[in-house]
Amino acid sequence: MRCVIARFPFDLTKSGVLESMKGVKPEQASGESVIIGRRTYPVKQVGQVVTRQDRRDFSAGEVLRAMTQLGFTCRGLPQAPAPTRVLNPLQQASAMLGAPVAV
Repeated sequence: MRCVIARFPFDLTKSGVLESMKGVKPEQASGESVIIGRRTYPVKQVGQVVTRQDRRDFSAGEVLRAMTQLGFTCRGLPQAPAPTRVLNPLQQASAMLGAPVAV
């Protein structure tokens, strides 16, 4: 498959990516990631190995798009938990008794 990463065209195949990543130890993935084989790699690490370019030259979105089109499982950024409203003791007691909570 032909894709453009960092304004350069690349002909990538699923087997070619698997071969490139063979023997590469995955770094700690804290953001977007790609599952290749049985390992989870950070997107930027995969892009660097496959394109042989510096990680600053391409975006994670470009690599995610290419890996998704090749059929790899990609994961986005983890969702932040919704902020919970902190109730004072009086509001908490009212809520426990089933009374409407005063704001």
